[in-house]
Amino acid sequence: MAQKFNLASLPDFSAQLGALIGLLYEEANCARWGLDRMVFAEGLRRSAEKRFRGAGAGPAEVEIYLKSLYLEDLALACACAEGLEPAWDFFVEHFRQDLRGAARAILRASGTGDAARAEELADSIYAELYGVSPTGGARSKSLFEYFHGRSKLSTWLRALLAQRHVDLLRTNWRSIPLETEDEGKGSLREPTRLADTQHPQPDRERYLALVDRILSAALSGLPPRERIILACYYVDQSTLAEIGRMLGEHESTVSRQLDRIRRTLRENVTESLLRGTPGPNSNGAEAALDEAQVELAFEYALEDWPFDLSRALSKGEMAEDASEN
Repeated sequence: MAQKFNLASLPDFSAQLGALIGLLYEEANCARWGLDRMVFAEGLRRSAEKRFRGAGAGPAEVEIYLKSLYLEDLALACACAEGLEPAWDFFVEHFRQDLRGAARAILRASGTGDAARAEELADSIYAELYGVSPTGGARSKSLFEYFHGRSKLSTWLRALLAQRHVDLLRTNWRSIPLETEDEGKGSLREPTRLADTQHPQPDRERYLALVDRILSAALSGLPPRERIILACYYVDQSTLAEIGRMLGEHESTVSRQLDRIRRTLRENVTESLLRGTPGPNSNGAEAALDEAQVELAFEYALEDWPFDLSRALSKGEMAEDASEN
């Protein structure tokens, strides 16, 4: 049986993957920010723990996953979460204008866009990224700690902005002024953090339904061999080595094929969301999403989304059987 280890323990994680952590530390150029190796290791551990969710992954599977991350972006996020000045200087210089551009796109999509509001929306997340409340409270957990390196940092930031916009709208809708202007204090509640929000997001169900339908169609259209690889890995929880023995291939070959399949599926789903799709049962058409909305849809899907992969893969088998009869 493949060796498993506890991803909840940083000492265990570091002991078993010490050599790999060292290689990834160098590849991510962590020294550029003066980032401590153990802080970076904790960022890797959090990412792996989020990905495998207590599934008892073995070192080989964790290694393949960690190597697939956007390591330099993860290192920058870890360094910013630590409050390291060189990292923050770089972040502000290279991401501020991108954030403001994304904010303009989000506000245009909601019909409320203007330059001043876009700048305000973009700059509103800096305090929480640094780890202080909008009211200037003591430094606490930085939102950068919720970045796991599975997407580009710029992509994650756009999704964060889109969620912040939704939170601000919800706050305005639900707040009742309790004080007059003369009393000198605002009446709006503090916006909820992206990671801590407990309220249902207005477009969440629609976005998830779109992704469900488009992803199901994409999966059913895969060649049988690719559906087998996905079913073995995600449904049957087979290891890469076990799948390789079944297919007569080395596990590294299976890993590359799995990465290619996942990448192709994401590209196809993204393209369909940006283009717009027919409605369920060919009833009308679903409007196209913009880039920020697409990233928000993927963020929702990365949470506890009850997508039935086994059902989606079996639809492809049924379609093949029907075509052969």
